[in-house]
Amino acid sequence: MLILSEPSEQYKQSFLVGLLEFQAEGRMLEYNFQRVSSDFRHFLQQFQGRRDPRLFSPQRVQATDFWLIDDEEYIGTVSIRPELNETLLRIGGHIGYKVRPSRRLQGYGTQLLRLGLEKAREMGLRRVLITCDETNVASRKVIEANGGQFENALVPTGSTVPRRRYWIELAS
Repeated sequence: MLILSEPSEQYKQSFLVGLLEFQAEGRMLEYNFQRVSSDFRHFLQQFQGRRDPRLFSPQRVQATDFWLIDDEEYIGTVSIRPELNETLLRIGGHIGYKVRPSRRLQGYGTQLLRLGLEKAREMGLRRVLITCDETNVASRKVIEANGGQFENALVPTGSTVPRRRYWIELAS
């Protein structure tokens, strides 16, 4: 059964396996695997800190993270940002999501975003921006399957790959 859970010690081992998968492809390298595995509680506290705007610099925005869990297995993460700064409005969006490599192309991305949209609605958002790289066909399909309406594509500074921008209206 699929659920969205707040990051939790309960899923530590499964998350660590997923983290290794992400890092093997060059993602989530900001997390030192040894430090995360040896002090998982501190790692979880970092997620809580992302919810409190008093704890970070003005360039950052508040975010709430949830983990997609399938039968006790960590599948991926969805981050919901209720407010956007200039950069996120151009190329980031209200919602970011990632599915661990071994679980991609199995329908989890579509479900993860669907559940994330429900959480965004519960948080009071009525319209959300979601972006993906032009070259990320799987993410594009996930966004479109969840009602994403393409607005335009912008090329981020320092990149040659356009970011596709989609809006999704959330029913009240």
